[in-house]
Amino acid sequence: MEETLPISAQSAARRWLSAWWPYLLVLAFLVLFPLLAGVTIGDPTVAQEGTGSLGNLMLRAESGAAKFWQGMIIQILIFAIFAMSYDLLLGYSGILSFGHAMFFGTGGYAIAILIGRNFDWPFGLALAAVIVIALVQSLVFGVLSLRVKGVYLAMVTLAFAEMFYILAEAGDFRVYTGADDGLHGFPVPAYLSATDHRTRFYYLTLVFFVAVFLIIKRLVDSPTGKVMVASRENENRATMIGFNTFWYKLTAFVAAGVFAALAGALSALYKVSVTPSMLSLGRTIDALAMTIIGGLGTLVGPVLGATIIQLLGYWLERWFGPSWTLIYGIIFMLIVIFLPYGIVGTLRVRSFRLKEGWKQLQQTLAGK
Repeated sequence: MEETLPISAQSAARRWLSAWWPYLLVLAFLVLFPLLAGVTIGDPTVAQEGTGSLGNLMLRAESGAAKFWQGMIIQILIFAIFAMSYDLLLGYSGILSFGHAMFFGTGGYAIAILIGRNFDWPFGLALAAVIVIALVQSLVFGVLSLRVKGVYLAMVTLAFAEMFYILAEAGDFRVYTGADDGLHGFPVPAYLSATDHRTRFYYLTLVFFVAVFLIIKRLVDSPTGKVMVASRENENRATMIGFNTFWYKLTAFVAAGVFAALAGALSALYKVSVTPSMLSLGRTIDALAMTIIGGLGTLVGPVLGATIIQLLGYWLERWFGPSWTLIYGIIFMLIVIFLPYGIVGTLRVRSFRLKEGWKQLQQTLAGK
């Protein structure tokens, strides 16, 4: 018996490593990226006397192209959190929401107002308040929205988001929201300044990203997550066997709202700016596009989708200027036609509909 325990433990460790090694590899790259960027693309002239080689390397990571690409990955991680929260709704629970940006914008405005000149709260307390506000907001609007289904649910969530968008633009609350100008240059704690301490903010965002990824993965792999998927596939059957699907969908709605609000708060801290566009339908469409491109119900897919959209948008804008959105739209259409389950989803089911996609593309171009 004593001899078989180490063998079973080794077997369990191998299974765990076999399942998690791609995640660990990506995490190792993200952790080491500031150092690698400092060595390869940082400004070699940046140095400080009396500072060790590691200290000078970190200074190089805060300069030149290294600082820029750290900022790019920060934005990718923020939108990956936002997209994963939307995947929890649409991909795992089958809830089509057109108002998910409401939580993203609420998180941004809440952190900006609370740490701003009007309230001057400490960062930790303000972040806790953002979570509480998002929790209450998603709970209230989830109870009201989930009473209806399908297109009616989508329209109700859109109406709620538009309500907050109008409130953010209204001049009546200009002192707090800045109206249609938004809030800019609010006082971010010096130790969290993405301008002065880019690497520190990078690791803060990475910690939030990893935490949200693990929490959502634990949720979707749990019995609760299985019921969410069952509700997505056939809600009537799930109800018939005894599950109250409303509460499971509400759990997904609340969790997605809190995570989206955290993404909005991180975005506001990084840009030191919030505008009503954070609450707009376009922001929800961004999350939807990231989820569809990566693959619905895959969790990794939205992360990949956020990466592709951020990098693609950057390079297309550099190459094509103002017309880059047209090229982006064409690429998005081709992905939907040829990879119907998204990139990760299509790889998992190994269903590359090349012939069907080509036929559908010809019919589309022919106007049929």
